[in-house]
Amino acid sequence: MCEILTIIAALAFSALWMSKRRAGRDAGAEGTTALAFWGAALMWAVDCAVSFMEGEGLLDLSWDDTALGAVIVAAGLAFYGILRIRRAKA
Repeated sequence: MCEILTIIAALAFSALWMSKRRAGRDAGAEGTTALAFWGAALMWAVDCAVSFMEGEGLLDLSWDDTALGAVIVAAGLAFYGILRIRRAKA
């Protein structure tokens, strides 16, 4: 489930980045956060593939994995908040 939540967050920040870029506004924080989420999604994809090759299920839909996904998304949102604060001060 952490893979699914990370991909959803990556897609959301990518869409936000694209919409801000089309409007001609600064989208540095959104782009950086999108890249961070895509990097995490790639990491989880490798983890899912290795788990599948070892005979486990492709996706873990347990509550523990969902909680891990929520923590990852919360950390990404905190990262985004820090970037926005830093850009506001500059």
